[in-house]
Amino acid sequence: MKTISTVAEMREISSRARSLKQTIGFVPTMGFLHDGHLSLIRSARSCCDLLVVSIFVNRTQFGPNEDFDSYPRDLSRDLELCRINKADLVFHPPQEDMYFDDYSVFVEETRLSRGLCGAARPGHFKGVTSVVCKLFNIIQPDFAVFGQKDAQQVRVIDRMVRDLNIPVEIRTAPIVREPDGLAMSSRNTYLSPEERSQALCLSKTISLAEKLHSGGELRASTIESAMRELIESYSMAQIDYVEIVDSGSLEPVEKIEAPTLVAIAVRIGSTRLIDNTVLGDS
Repeated sequence: MKTISTVAEMREISSRARSLKQTIGFVPTMGFLHDGHLSLIRSARSCCDLLVVSIFVNRTQFGPNEDFDSYPRDLSRDLELCRINKADLVFHPPQEDMYFDDYSVFVEETRLSRGLCGAARPGHFKGVTSVVCKLFNIIQPDFAVFGQKDAQQVRVIDRMVRDLNIPVEIRTAPIVREPDGLAMSSRNTYLSPEERSQALCLSKTISLAEKLHSGGELRASTIESAMRELIESYSMAQIDYVEIVDSGSLEPVEKIEAPTLVAIAVRIGSTRLIDNTVLGDS
């Protein structure tokens, strides 16, 4: 496995691979890898000749009062995990190689990014689409793998690729959970033991929505009310949103008749966590 730190070298290697008609798979991450990330890497490894993993904490997707400076980082551990899981290349560029001092061009999706996390984190998806577009231009992968935990992000990136005619296939891998059900996230490390226990309200609320739907409940308002009631029973949980939306358009629905995304964001102390499931998925 090789670590690449410059845009020029990454482009050279990708160009060579494409000239040899090798398939390039790509897994973008911000590092501090956990089993959720590793599941994406393993998924990509099985169907490409050259597997590239990026490790880059992208400052433009963090708001002014968010955790860019304190976001967990452990490059040596990340590199070892990438090696064990058979990545060929790790692209780890410095901030200054990705963003010039007078950087002034962004890519922005304006419809799917409005609600859910986009409403609570203005400018977040503008930073996400901009950096992912840059990474796609640099690495030129045939496909990229993202996690379903960031469901809105996947929809936004898929729309960006479609609308800008970017020749990259977007693939989605399932959410990976801790043994107690909590969706894996690098931010889980922020939680104190008491907060960690309280954070289980997210996965339990998702399970409740699935149980209600499997029992025949199709009214979004009924499921949403039950979800809110459960979260509010946890003393440290503060709801950011509980939303039931069309899985494709991300527009609110009244009745679950087609694939429907149930998404929640909850603050436990100072840590913001998200989770989701898809109901009515054939």
